[in-house]
Amino acid sequence: MDWDKLRVFYAVAEAGSLTRAGDILHLSQSAVSRQITALEESLDTILFHRHARGLILTEQGELLLDTTSIISKEIDAASARIRDSEDEVFGELKVTTTTAFGTLWLAPRLSRLYEIYPNLKIDLMLEERVLDLPMRQADVAIRMKEPSQADLVRRRLMSVTMRLFASNEYLEKNGIPQSLNELTNHRIISQNVDTPQTGAGLELIRKLFASEHESHLTVNNYFGVLQSVIHNLGIGVLPDYVEEDFPYIKRVLPDTRSSEVPVYLAYPEELRHSKRVTAFRDFVVEEVVAFRKSQKK
Repeated sequence: MDWDKLRVFYAVAEAGSLTRAGDILHLSQSAVSRQITALEESLDTILFHRHARGLILTEQGELLLDTTSIISKEIDAASARIRDSEDEVFGELKVTTTTAFGTLWLAPRLSRLYEIYPNLKIDLMLEERVLDLPMRQADVAIRMKEPSQADLVRRRLMSVTMRLFASNEYLEKNGIPQSLNELTNHRIISQNVDTPQTGAGLELIRKLFASEHESHLTVNNYFGVLQSVIHNLGIGVLPDYVEEDFPYIKRVLPDTRSSEVPVYLAYPEELRHSKRVTAFRDFVVEEVVAFRKSQKK
């Protein structure tokens, strides 16, 4: 089967329009149409339903798209490996992790990575949804649990616990609680129990809310919780790694913590020799080592 025709088919299926696909491929609409017609004739089937609002895949078209999508991702991966220079790290690297870890720990440290590899282009995707690495939805993932997908290279980076924090100004004004019972006199800030989060964080929040509190604030991500703590709204449930980068907040009830949450870095086996992936992995490992040393001080 002619890959050029499949490449055009894939672009049309993704764009939903001959014109938009032509713009992407730098081909005229008529040239794109001829390629699709020729592909349909070679397969003796109709791949698209055509109507005024665009193109919709037929059942046969859906089947071909599934296979073509896999082939396209494999070609992209091969091209990326080929472009990796022996002496230089460059090109795009898609990294996925949670909103909290990405905004509060990873992003603030990336300037040091760009100092070493200024030509690296990182697409940082922050969301709680687990992206499919073997299907190349991302190149590298940092996850708050051990990945279960097959054919992944994985490495445990560290462990995180959820703890209680408040700003120095808030504690000076409202006092420092000495027990869980005294927390009922303070506003608790946390993620909502219905928000996707680690089981350890959820367990701690439920423990805190076992008693009645006069006031509380829930936010759907830890960045919002941190901002609320910094602005003196109350005592927040946050990952312990915020303590190093935000020294003007203080740990409250130091013995109150969640169970440990393992943090893993993972990437597809096929990218084991990618210089971009290797550079990013080594950078993160070095940052974790430095972070651990700072915690012990």
